[in-house]
Amino acid sequence: MKLEVKRIGNSTGLILPRELLTRLNLEQGQWLHVTELPDGGVRLTPYDPDFDQAMALVDDIMDEYKDTLRALAK
Repeated sequence: MKLEVKRIGNSTGLILPRELLTRLNLEQGQWLHVTELPDGGVRLTPYDPDFDQAMALVDDIMDEYKDTLRALAK
């Protein structure tokens, strides 16, 4: 599916077709979580506050143990 980036008022955004909203079980007003993928793409998923909190914790752990993780990755 190809989507066009459009000017919406003073912002820029995407308009999601109804069939995509239905397939993703999304409604107007819901938030999406954007995850950047290693290949340069992005993944959009419905926003989950529990997941967001877990990811913040993982980021903190990765920052704290970055040298250890780097050594383990070898």
